[in-house]
Amino acid sequence: MLALRLARGAHPLVQLRRLLVAAASAGTGFLLLCTLAYAMEHPGAGAVLRLAWCVAPIAATVYFAVAVARTDPATRPRSGLSAVGLGPGRLMLLAAISTAVSCVLGSMVALLFFLHLRGDISGLPFDGAATDLLAGGRPLPLAGALTLLSLVPIAASVAGAVVLRPRPVKATGAEAGTEPVGEPDAPARPPSGLPWGVALLAAGLAVETYASRSDVRPRTGFPMPGGADGSPAGVLAGWALTALGLVLAGPGLTYLSGRILQAARPGALRLLAGRVLQEEARRIGRPLGVLCAVASGAYASIALYAGPSPEVGPLTALGGLLVAGCAALTLATSAVEARQARTKTTDALLRLGAPATLLRGSAALRAGALAAVFVPLTWIVAELAAVPLAR
Repeated sequence: MLALRLARGAHPLVQLRRLLVAAASAGTGFLLLCTLAYAMEHPGAGAVLRLAWCVAPIAATVYFAVAVARTDPATRPRSGLSAVGLGPGRLMLLAAISTAVSCVLGSMVALLFFLHLRGDISGLPFDGAATDLLAGGRPLPLAGALTLLSLVPIAASVAGAVVLRPRPVKATGAEAGTEPVGEPDAPARPPSGLPWGVALLAAGLAVETYASRSDVRPRTGFPMPGGADGSPAGVLAGWALTALGLVLAGPGLTYLSGRILQAARPGALRLLAGRVLQEEARRIGRPLGVLCAVASGAYASIALYAGPSPEVGPLTALGGLLVAGCAALTLATSAVEARQARTKTTDALLRLGAPATLLRGSAALRAGALAAVFVPLTWIVAELAAVPLAR
């Protein structure tokens, strides 16, 4: 009940983020139910492979739900809450419950929409509009449907609890007997994933190039839901390695962007922008890498399914839209979290007399630096991934 009362009293933007989580959960749940309907009509290995294609939308939805839970002000530790029994552990539990409620709401909407399109629920427009596609002539296994719909709420709530679990507080400079250092004065330690990310990126492109030169045709690979007959297994493995490499390299590239901004006698504007990027490298670098991986994969997919290849069906398009939308929304949510994390630093700068134009210019400079690094990288990776597929 406490989680529900906190949810009702939240800011409209917080409610909007929760509704977006519910919408993503609804789309993923509908894909899972469509996979169940396909398995009812075509039992066998093909149904299992179609279920495997739903892993990407599930992971994207869970990733977005965790990002929203991290920025939820209702679950942020505040002074006085521990005295009334709302310590870090209880707040973590509230965050997990709030995430589960949003995802369950979306799953229920997906179930109602699925039953409506099957013709099991009448009295609304488009009754039974997809009876043939959704196995409307067969009884729906309720236990299987509920099991599939529970995947996203359970995974999202568990992941949120793990991410928001209480951690031991490190001693600050004042506690250690030294003077505290402000966030613009001391850069954070560089992330350590850049070499591994570059290695995985190169390995993924190599695997994809080797697989594209073989005699394996798209129709002999994994079937995609909704129309496309399949994709070469080697190409999919290459995409997976490339995406993982971009995700691992994202924080390091963000940190490197901050270092570049501070090169060659920086002024106050470049120094502030560079230090903030270094501090936020781990927070926004990984979502940036995910978004770059999705964008490069979408570009390569266009090259793979162009020409005489089979057209992409509605369910495949829905899955791609879910992955891309969740990646973009996760990046936006992480940016909000980064802004919340540096609120004290921003207030301190304003008290010291820093003009507001300096803060706005720093934000614009950070955005430009990230675009200058990640946009060409995404384009290069997409071109290299698409060259062997276009042969």
